[in-house]
Amino acid sequence: MDYILTAESLSKHYGHFKALDGFSIHVPKGAVYGFVGKNGAGKTTLIRLICGLQEPASGSYTLYGVKNTEPGIAKCRRRMGAVVETPSIYLDMSAEENLKEQFRIIGLPSFDDIPGLLRLVGLEGTGKKKAKDFSLGMKQRLGIAIALAGSPDFLILDEPVNGLDPQGIIEIRELILKLNREEQITFLISSHILDELSRLATHYGFIDSGHMVREMSAKELDAACRKCIRVQVSDIHALARVLDGMDFQYNIFSDTMADIYAKVNVSELTLALAGQGCDIISMTEREESLESFYVNLIGGGKGHE
Repeated sequence: MDYILTAESLSKHYGHFKALDGFSIHVPKGAVYGFVGKNGAGKTTLIRLICGLQEPASGSYTLYGVKNTEPGIAKCRRRMGAVVETPSIYLDMSAEENLKEQFRIIGLPSFDDIPGLLRLVGLEGTGKKKAKDFSLGMKQRLGIAIALAGSPDFLILDEPVNGLDPQGIIEIRELILKLNREEQITFLISSHILDELSRLATHYGFIDSGHMVREMSAKELDAACRKCIRVQVSDIHALARVLDGMDFQYNIFSDTMADIYAKVNVSELTLALAGQGCDIISMTEREESLESFYVNLIGGGKGHE
């Protein structure tokens, strides 16, 4: 497989804190790679490293097959665009003026591509309107347009839908899919909004405490997101004791409810619970969400509340 970005045994420390610790990643060319982890897991640290804003303590990464210690890495970074944390835009300028400024900064010889860029991100009708008067979604799309200056084929987005209203989220999602399918741009999208990510991603990497816990394709994730039985009971502690005795994997998420990840013999479970003085109130079959899969993967799972 052809990879845009790889990393092996990558580490970055801030004092005694290990932001990345023996980290690895493999982003295939053409992918929308969902980079999943809670705040402080190491997502932004990786992005800063590959953008050249910081240097790793040890280990290495490659962009387009070029190692970070090789002279050609700066040239490879010019094929990338990034929107890290909040978009870098001039609030007192229009969308067109913001793009002109970016074209000057990166040394592009003409402004001919600007109307096409504005059209691509849906900001062609904004005229002289200043960016400070844009909605959050419009600011995010302008940030993406600025990142697209210089025609990169790899785009890094850090929490692109954070704080957006439902309409803004839909617009960003459609823009990412359009750029991926029509412009063949590879994406690395860092996010903790897993439901939205599942509508976009072709591949996933799950990071926790600076480690890559697991990488998988969307197809593999669909297969791994098992069906489960959601059960509501009168005594959650009795349910936990019975499920532990049956060696079933489960996840308790309220005082009365749990998901059981196993093929359940209803009669057997009912009898076992009755023996503990516990009644089943309701039982339904459900499919595991990306969110619950992630929680189980990084240390939810059996017996965790």
